[in-house]
Amino acid sequence: MAGHSKWANIKHRKGAQDKKRAKQFTRAIKEISVAVKDGGGPDPEANPALRNAISNAKGVNMPKDTIERAIKKASGAEADNYELVTFEGYGPNGIAIFIECTTDNTNRTVASVRSIFSKNGGSLGTNGSLEFLFDRKGVFTIDRESIARNMEEFELELIEGGATTIEKEDDVIYVYTDFTDFGSMNAKLEELDIEPKNAELQRIPLNTVELPLEDAKKILQLIDKFEEDDDVQNVYHNMEMTDELMQELEKE
Repeated sequence: MAGHSKWANIKHRKGAQDKKRAKQFTRAIKEISVAVKDGGGPDPEANPALRNAISNAKGVNMPKDTIERAIKKASGAEADNYELVTFEGYGPNGIAIFIECTTDNTNRTVASVRSIFSKNGGSLGTNGSLEFLFDRKGVFTIDRESIARNMEEFELELIEGGATTIEKEDDVIYVYTDFTDFGSMNAKLEELDIEPKNAELQRIPLNTVELPLEDAKKILQLIDKFEEDDDVQNVYHNMEMTDELMQELEKE
C-alpha cells in the first residue's frame, strides 16, 4: 500500500479543487441524495452514510446552507432518483479504468462513457471484467492540525479502529482500512472527535503499470474527460503515478 496516497489522491492534485469546484459540489449533492434515499433518511444522527456524505461535502468547502438544502430536497417528494452504476474498460496501453457513476438516466450515461472510451483509443468492457485488478479500501484523509494528541497514541487508536496502513504526507495523513472496517473507522474518528477532510471507499489497484511520461499524460487527459461528465463520481485506474509524472502535474 505504501506510496498509494499519490495515486489515490490524483483527483485532488494542486489546482484541481479550484478548477472543478462546481463539479465537486455536484458530486457531493448526489452523494447526499443517495445517502438520504438509501442510507436511512435525512437525520445524520441516524444515518451513517449521510454523516459521511456531509463530511465529504464540507471537505470541498460546500456552504452549510447548500448542504441543508440538498438534504431537504433529497428527502422531499420531488427528489431526484439517482442510481449507482459502474463501468469497466481499458484505455491506451492496456491501462485498466474503473468508473463509478450516479445517474438519473442510465442510457445517457452508458452512451457517454462508451463514446469517451472509443474516441480516445480505449474500449468499454463487461462489468466484472476488471474488478479483480482492484482492492476496495476505505480511505480517510485527515489534516494533521486536527490531531491534538501524541501521534504515536493516535496511530494506535487508528489501528484499533481498523487501520491497515497509515501514510503521512506533508500536512495530511491518509488512513486505509479494509472494506469491511470502513464503518468501524468512521465510528473511531467520531469517538476521537476528529472529522476527516474526506472519507470514501476507493478502488486501489493491486498492481500498477508504468508508462513513458507522454503516454501517461494521455491517460490522465482521458481520465479528465471522464471526470468532466456530470454523471461520473469517481474514476480509478492502475497506471503508476511516478515521481516524474507527479512533478509534471505540479506544474499545472
